[in-house]
Amino acid sequence: MDLNADLGESFGAWTMGDDAALLDVVTSANVACGFHAGDPATLRATVAAAAERGVRVGAHPGYRDLAGFGRRFLDVAPADLTADVLYQLGALDAMCRAAGTRLHYVKPHGALYNAIVHHRAQADAVVAAVRAFDADLPLLGLPGSAVLVAAREAGLRGVAEAFADRAYAPDGTLVPRREPGAVIHDEAEVVERAVRLASDATVVAIDGSIVRVEAESLCVHGDTPGAARLAAAVADGLRSAGVRLAPFVP
Repeated sequence: MDLNADLGESFGAWTMGDDAALLDVVTSANVACGFHAGDPATLRATVAAAAERGVRVGAHPGYRDLAGFGRRFLDVAPADLTADVLYQLGALDAMCRAAGTRLHYVKPHGALYNAIVHHRAQADAVVAAVRAFDADLPLLGLPGSAVLVAAREAGLRGVAEAFADRAYAPDGTLVPRREPGAVIHDEAEVVERAVRLASDATVVAIDGSIVRVEAESLCVHGDTPGAARLAAAVADGLRSAGVRLAPFVP
């Protein structure tokens, strides 16, 4: 199972998360691209640190929304969204080249990630950007989402992702962050959910029902308080359960 986290989200004097500690644990790093978070110096340093550790680097593009941290839906015209995502991929690719590594995959961020679960026009726009940039790049998304359907139809590799520290609705979508219990902070519970997702491909939804979630990658959010400690506990729990941690891309 691949273990990923969102990194590179500091901006100027504002620090978000403990990237160095997380990079010692995860196998893949979703690095911000400057639109929802991350300044050029932060992105370059994050990519270089990932390359030094052999961690796969993925682009984490979002809406142009620094003030809202990319967690507000924006009704962006498809052509504009394609251009915005393409611009962000190019920026992070430059940082990868400078660090002697390459861009390995794409995972949209925040509100954009959630919008393209159902919003087909925006899903198509994201897929168009990835295909125009590099049709060999895998695209991460929620199982059954519109973006994974669009990726498959466009000949891209869609990779299903699960979340250890987010609550699920009965339909397999994520509970919106504005609702109570959307983010899970209890370490034991997060580890238990991670092991269940990796071993049994199921998760207990917020109403107590069992939801099937077949995924190749598992996310622990890097901006959650104590994220590095939580990610380390998840990694230890997975290994103890006999799950081998490895990136989903070579």
